[in-house]
Amino acid sequence: MAKPIHPCQSGLWRAGEILGIRNRGFSMNFEAGSVVAAIFVVFAIITIMAGIRQVPQGQHYTVERFGRYNRTLTPGLGLVIPYIETIGAKIVMMEQVLDVPTQEVITKDNASARTDGVVFYQVLDASRATYQVAQLQNALLNLTMTNIRNVMGSMDLDQLLSNRDEINGKLLNVVDAAASPWGVKVTRIELKNIEPPADLAAAMARQMKAERDRRAAILEAEGQRQAAILKAEGEKQAQILAAEGRKEAAFRDAEARERQAEAEANATRMVSEAIAKGDMGAVNYLVAEKYIGALGKFATANNQKVMIIPAEMGGLVGTLSGIAEIAKSALANEEKTNAPRRPVPDSGSRG
Repeated sequence: MAKPIHPCQSGLWRAGEILGIRNRGFSMNFEAGSVVAAIFVVFAIITIMAGIRQVPQGQHYTVERFGRYNRTLTPGLGLVIPYIETIGAKIVMMEQVLDVPTQEVITKDNASARTDGVVFYQVLDASRATYQVAQLQNALLNLTMTNIRNVMGSMDLDQLLSNRDEINGKLLNVVDAAASPWGVKVTRIELKNIEPPADLAAAMARQMKAERDRRAAILEAEGQRQAAILKAEGEKQAQILAAEGRKEAAFRDAEARERQAEAEANATRMVSEAIAKGDMGAVNYLVAEKYIGALGKFATANNQKVMIIPAEMGGLVGTLSGIAEIAKSALANEEKTNAPRRPVPDSGSRG
């Protein structure tokens, strides 16, 4: 049987129970407040972090407020209003390359060709590139491919293969003008390959070979013609020089003959003067010179095999003396003929 509890003990026990309940309630309230404060601090940190945006170099971020474009963040540290503003798009502002896949093109002369290329473009306005066109790269790709067919379809195959720079320029002007409302600048369009069909390529190769053979033949003929002209010119110059040489030689020969004739004339004149003065030595010298010259010609003649000459030099001297006597008698007769006649006295005067 349990002992009865004293009223004082029961009061103390109740008081202790009340105090314990109150302590437990305070501690529970304190813990709840700490959790709320911690949650608030974490929320504040998350909110602050959500409002800070770091934009890398070469990119622009578009900011939307309640789904509507508000502004653009440039490279560096940017701030947005959390839960009100959001990042709409991240646009690369650097120049980019877009590959154009291979496609078949029909030229003006109904020849088919396969071509591909590359497009270089740069975004200048991030807001227009984001909100003026959907899927920018796809739009540029389709625009470029369509204009490639239009531009190349207006040319012949020969023009297509030889005027690549002209094609690139036309494509650039057309595509750049079409992409300008999108805030995009198309800087360059290059065609990488233009491939005609295999049979057409073989025909073009044969045509090129024939053309090169024709050019080679023309160059060879031109070279032969130039060689013939130069040879004829050389022969002409040689003949001219030879003629000038003969002319100069003839002039020199004539001059020599003239001088020889003058010398002979002077010699003849001097001999004549000596003969006129009665100097027979000059006559003997002249006759002996002619005689010896004639003998020399007889001796040097090719058809002369036998020649008769005086046996002794005395015979030559005798011959010269005979010739001198003949010359002396001739001179005497000439003097008699040229002597002045005496006047005949008139018979009438004597009477």
